[in-house]
Amino acid sequence: MAKSQSAGARARKSVTASPRSRRALPKGKAWGGRFAEQTDRLVEQFTSSLACDRRLYPYDIQGSIAHCRTLARAGVLTARESAQLVRGLQFVKVELDGGRFPFSPQDEDIHMAIERRLTELIGPLGGKLHTGRSRNDQVALDLRLFLRDVLSTLMGQLQEFRRVLVGQARAHLDVVMPGYTHLQRAQPVLLAHHFLAYVEMFDRDRGRLHDCRQRLNVMPLGSGALAGSNYPVDRRYTAALLEFPAVTQNSLDAVSDRDAVVETLSALSLIMMHLSRLSEELILWASQEFRYVDLPDTFCTGSSMMPQKKNPDVPELVRGKTGRVYGHLMGTLTLLKGLPLSYNRDLQEDKEALFDAVDTTGQSLALSTELMRRLVVNKNVLAEAAEGGGMLATELADYLVTRGVPFREAHSITGQIVRFSLEQHRPLQQLTLKDLRGFSARFGEDVLSCLTVRGAIDRKGQIGGTARRRVEARIKELEKALKG
Repeated sequence: MAKSQSAGARARKSVTASPRSRRALPKGKAWGGRFAEQTDRLVEQFTSSLACDRRLYPYDIQGSIAHCRTLARAGVLTARESAQLVRGLQFVKVELDGGRFPFSPQDEDIHMAIERRLTELIGPLGGKLHTGRSRNDQVALDLRLFLRDVLSTLMGQLQEFRRVLVGQARAHLDVVMPGYTHLQRAQPVLLAHHFLAYVEMFDRDRGRLHDCRQRLNVMPLGSGALAGSNYPVDRRYTAALLEFPAVTQNSLDAVSDRDAVVETLSALSLIMMHLSRLSEELILWASQEFRYVDLPDTFCTGSSMMPQKKNPDVPELVRGKTGRVYGHLMGTLTLLKGLPLSYNRDLQEDKEALFDAVDTTGQSLALSTELMRRLVVNKNVLAEAAEGGGMLATELADYLVTRGVPFREAHSITGQIVRFSLEQHRPLQQLTLKDLRGFSARFGEDVLSCLTVRGAIDRKGQIGGTARRRVEARIKELEKALKG
């Protein structure tokens, strides 16, 4: 802050030192020379994007400072002019950071607001900043700078969420539960294995964000409105100042490209889909019908009418907000599908969708992470559920296969045993060897050792299986990868 304040002080000093620089400029739009009449107020209100894009101000100023230095390198600005512009921009940032920036009703967007204020501070010299630059390549740059930061933040959030999930897997390594298909009890698995399934999902999500960040990390500034610049600006120099490894190769594409926005929205939609699936399971598991988990009171609400209620509002809202993020993706794709090259004002609409999706996903990740950190698991309820529902039937079928019975025949025999078990109201584990041999003479005395939940789990020892030794090995790999 001290550094920024000194920059602001230097800007004020430079203004004071140059009385002629404070000469009043004609009022109106930066592009107003072409027009004989003022813009209708309704049009101003309708076309203004300031309420939305003002959050881009740090990136707009960062890009403007780099552009200013590039102009000086090209000889378009003197070293003194460049230094004065940079000081002015630094002071404007101090005002914006502190919430003291004097916005005007005539500001169309954050770009023009900053330029207007800069000119108020340092006079006509402020008008030189826009030399060789259009708002088209300016906003394209701001979006990429913004997305670089946002995607890095989201990747960090995903890593923390994965650490929490791995921690819960470690803490519940010996807890068994029913695994489901079609929401019907299918086979017993470890709860840790279930948690690690989401760790894999969020790892893919992180990879998509990383890939997207790499693709967008190309600098568009210097593309002008659509055709490039008439000034000898060194775009690679500007890129180096802004830490871009490359520059765009086609000016028409650079100013109209919003692939990074679509890719980000697509990746965010997948993150939200995975969060929604987890949320749905937590909602079910916390119900009185399941009672597998207890959600922390601090993440639930009550009913205004029914005193006994404990509502899972956070996972419900995450589930609900997922559709909202999907909508932003579809809206942006629809926005872009009919646009001719190059820039069109329609592109102004991309930022509301992007910002809301970013905020929604970030909040959902933060809340889901903390909820999972404090989740209470009802181990005994899960263990009891894992014993019922005929979930060891596959063990019987596989046992018969090891005795030379073709799988389809083994499947049919086991299905008959299951029906018998249901009619007798006796779980498979309570059937005797005599009962089983009534369906197939291939059953031996060792079959009874197959009819245990632990045995069923530990036999799934291949890579990716739910055997305890395999799950523990995977936890160790993830703990090492996620360390720090």
